[in-house]
Amino acid sequence: MKFEAILFDCDGVLVDSEPLTNQVLRDMLEESGWSMTLAQCMATFVGKTVREERAVIEARTGQPLTEEWMQQFYQRRNQALVVGLDIIAGAHDAVQAAHTQAQGRIACASGADRFKVEMQLTKVGLMPFFAGRVFSGHEMPRSKPAPDVYLAAAAHLQVPGQRCLVIEDTTVGVTAGVAAGATVWAYCPLPEAGAALLQAGATRLFGHMAQLPGLLAAS
Repeated sequence: MKFEAILFDCDGVLVDSEPLTNQVLRDMLEESGWSMTLAQCMATFVGKTVREERAVIEARTGQPLTEEWMQQFYQRRNQALVVGLDIIAGAHDAVQAAHTQAQGRIACASGADRFKVEMQLTKVGLMPFFAGRVFSGHEMPRSKPAPDVYLAAAAHLQVPGQRCLVIEDTTVGVTAGVAAGATVWAYCPLPEAGAALLQAGATRLFGHMAQLPGLLAAS
């Protein structure tokens, strides 16, 4: 099947942002009274927004999750990303191949806030491929695992969800893509994560982004 549009998640798929973001979150939660390792923090929060986990955070810290705290988190997170963000290896060629194959009908559909997504894409040199086609879950009625952000991207590209390919890396994101009616391929650099991604509805796993151009050419 030749896909008419290709929709990419951002964090963990195009940019290696999750360790940086979660280190800031882990540090701030520890300052608030909830201690955990970086691995535990990532297992808890990757694929979700901090605000969605408000009840858990408040229960573990014994403090309200205030808007002031959230703004400090965004500020410290953005600073860490500006300093340390790298592109996922192979992502530039993968996006180039997708852009060519889909005749420009590609989009970035992320659960993160727009500022973060656009800042990250700009920093790693991918923004020219996605200019005007960035969609944030923060601007939708519901964020992932609901399909809203993928449905919005597909509608903008004027392609039915069933003719779209979604590239994701988390079970929350895979669930969102499947709910939008799309075919979902999961970027899965850690083999032990594969079973959960397949269970969520991914139809293909690939371990390196450099594999994507070949997979697209063969689809």
